[in-house]
Amino acid sequence: MTDQTVLVCGAGAMGRQIAMLAALGGYETRLYDVAEPQLDDALHNLRELMARRVDKGRNSAEEVAAAFERLTVTTDLEVAASGVDAVIEAIVERLDVKRELFAQLSEYAPATAVLATNSSSIVSSKLADVVSHPERLCNLHFFNPPLVLKLVELVQGPHTADETIERFTAIAERMQRVVVKLDKEIFGFVVNRVLRAIFDESIYLYESGIASVEDIDTAVTQGLNHPIGPFALLDLTGIDVNYHIKQLEAEDLGDPAAGPSKTLTELYEAGHLGRKTGRGFYDYGSK
Repeated sequence: MTDQTVLVCGAGAMGRQIAMLAALGGYETRLYDVAEPQLDDALHNLRELMARRVDKGRNSAEEVAAAFERLTVTTDLEVAASGVDAVIEAIVERLDVKRELFAQLSEYAPATAVLATNSSSIVSSKLADVVSHPERLCNLHFFNPPLVLKLVELVQGPHTADETIERFTAIAERMQRVVVKLDKEIFGFVVNRVLRAIFDESIYLYESGIASVEDIDTAVTQGLNHPIGPFALLDLTGIDVNYHIKQLEAEDLGDPAAGPSKTLTELYEAGHLGRKTGRGFYDYGSK
C-alpha cells in the first residue's frame, strides 16, 4: 500500500510541525485539534516559521507554498479521519485522553489506516485494547522541534505488525527523518532514557547544593559539548511535560521515589513551565 493521506492529531508545538513535515513530504495532510484558536495559532506560527526557513535557504518558497496547499485544519475528528492512510497522535501526555482519542480514531478511520502515538512515555500497548486491529498501532516519536531534529524512534509493540513498521518507516523517511527502530517497548525509549539520567543527576546536584543551575548547565555544555544545558533544555521542552513524564515513570515502575523532584514539582505547581510561560529554571522575562 502506498500511503497518501496523513492525519496529525494535536496542533501544539509538536503536532503542528509534524503536520508540516508530512505536507513537505508530499502527503495530503490534515491537522486536527479540539480548539479552533489552537489551529489558528498553529497556522500563523507555521507561516512565520517557514518564512524564516525560506529566508535561510532551508526550504524553497515553491516547496513551502505547495506544502501549505496540501495542509488543511479541522476541529471535526470524524471528517479529519475519514479516508486517511495514516494517523500520528501528538496530543497531551495523559493516558486517559489518548485512550479516548484512539477509541474514536478506531471508529472513524479506515481499518486499513496505520496509527501511531508520538508519546515516548506511553507505549502503544497501553492503547491497543481500545483499537480495532491493534496490529496497525505503534509508537513514532519525533523530537522537539520536529522540523529541526531529524531523529524519530519507531517502536514495535508486541501487538504491532511488521507491515505497520514498514509503512511508518516509509512515511518518516519521506519526511526526511532518520529512523531508529526499537524491537521491544520500554519506558522512555532510547534518547529519553539517556536524557532522564542527565536530568535526574543535574537536579540532584542542584538540590544538594553542589552547584547552581547556571554552573551545571555550563559544565554540561562546555565539558560534554552539548548544545544546551539540562536545565535550559527542561525549560525548552516544558516543565509540565517533564513533570507528567516523571509521574508516568513512577507509575510504570511502581516506585513513588521515581516521581517528580521537589524543584520540578514546585515550578509546576507555581505555573512556571519554562520558556512558554516566561519562567522556569531561568527567568525569560515578558514575551
